Amino acid sequence: MSRRPTPIGDEGPGAVAARLTGRPVRTVRPLSGPLTEVTLADGHAVVVKRGEGPGTVRAEAAGLRWLAEARAVQVPAVHGDDPRWLVIDLVPEGRPSAAAADRFGRDLAALHACGAPAFGAPPPCGPEDAYIGRAPMRNTEGGDWPDWYAQHRVLPYLRLAVDAGTVRPAEAVVVEELCGRLPELAGPAEPPARLHGDLWNGNVLWGGDGRVWLIDPAAHGGHRETDLAMLHLFGCPHLDRVLEGYQQEAPLADGWRDRIGPHQLFPLLVHAVLFGRGYAEQALRSARTALAR
Repeated sequence: MSRRPTPIGDEGPGAVAARLTGRPVRTVRPLSGPLTEVTLADGHAVVVKRGEGPGTVRAEAAGLRWLAEARAVQVPAVHGDDPRWLVIDLVPEGRPSAAAADRFGRDLAALHACGAPAFGAPPPCGPEDAYIGRAPMRNTEGGDWPDWYAQHRVLPYLRLAVDAGTVRPAEAVVVEELCGRLPELAGPAEPPARLHGDLWNGNVLWGGDGRVWLIDPAAHGGHRETDLAMLHLFGCPHLDRVLEGYQQEAPLADGWRDRIGPHQLFPLLVHAVLFGRGYAEQALRSARTALAR
C-alpha cells in the first residue's frame, strides 16, 4: 500500500530543511523556542526557524537578504523560506573581543552608509506590515525623519500602551510633547540609513570566526543613531570599541549622546507593549530627560 505524502503543514524541521535546501539531513537537534539545529548530509549546519505569525518569515528573510546585499555586516545566509519556515546558516559560537567589536563598529557604519530609498522603506520584496520581535511594525515611507519617526515609530506604540493601560493618558502627554519637539532635538538632517532595526544585544552574536554576526532583523530605512541607541539600551560587550570603530568610519554629528534618549523611545515603547509597565516607566523617564536638556 502506498503511503500518503505528509502535508507540508505537518512537516518537522528536518523535513523542512531537506525540502528547502534540496539536501539530505543527517541530524536534528532542538534548540530554544521555534529554533532547531539541523546538520545536512554534507556536514553543513543550519538553523530551521518556525514563523511565529503571518508574514514573520517573509519579513525576516527579506531583511537578512537586504543586509547581506550590503556586504558590510555578517548575517546568516538564507537557504530557503516559505510562509511558515526559514532556513539559515548556524553561526559558530565565539567570545566577545575588543578586536571583533572594533570591526563590528566599522562594518555597522558601512551598512548604514548603503542607505535606503526612504525613511520607513522596507527591504526589497519585504512586506509593508512587518515585525519587531513579536510586535507588528508598519513600514510606511516618509520624507522628514522627525515627523516619520514620531508618526510611524513612536506614537503607534504609545497608543497601544495607553489602550492596554500600560501608560496612563496623562503620562502620554510627555511623549507627545517630545514628538512635537523632535525637529529641534533631532540634530542635523541625515539621509535614510539601512538599519538592522532591532539591534539589541541578543541579536548580536560573537562568532567563532572572530567576527560579529547579526540575526533577527527588523530591517528598514531609518536614522543610523537608532541602531546605536538600541545597542546602548540593552548593553553590548565592548560597546566603547564598537563606537570607536564606527566613529572612525563615519563620525556622528555633534550632540549624538544627547539624542540617545529620543532614539530609544521606539524600542522602549515596543517593549512596553510586549512586556509591560517597567519599560513604560523607562520610556517616560527618557522623554522627560530629553525635554529637560
